[in-house]
Amino acid sequence: MITPMQIKLARTALNLGVRELAAKAEVAPSTIHRFETDKGSMHSRTLDRVQQVLEEAGIIFIYADASGGPGIRLPK
Repeated sequence: MITPMQIKLARTALNLGVRELAAKAEVAPSTIHRFETDKGSMHSRTLDRVQQVLEEAGIIFIYADASGGPGIRLPK
C-alpha cells in the first residue's frame, strides 16, 4: 500500500496540484488533501485509482524494505 508521503512526492514530482490529481482520479480534492496530511484515510478502491493515475503518468512506487523506507522513482 502506498503512503500519504508517496502520493505527495509523486504529485509534486509531476507538478500536479491536489485538484488536478483529484480530477484525474475522479475523487474529491479534500480526499487527496486529507490523506496527504494524515488527517484521514482512503478506501482501498480510491487509493488504487490514485495510484493508477500516478503510475500512468510515469511514477514508480518503491516500497519499504530492509534497505530503506518507501519512496518514488521517476522514469528515465
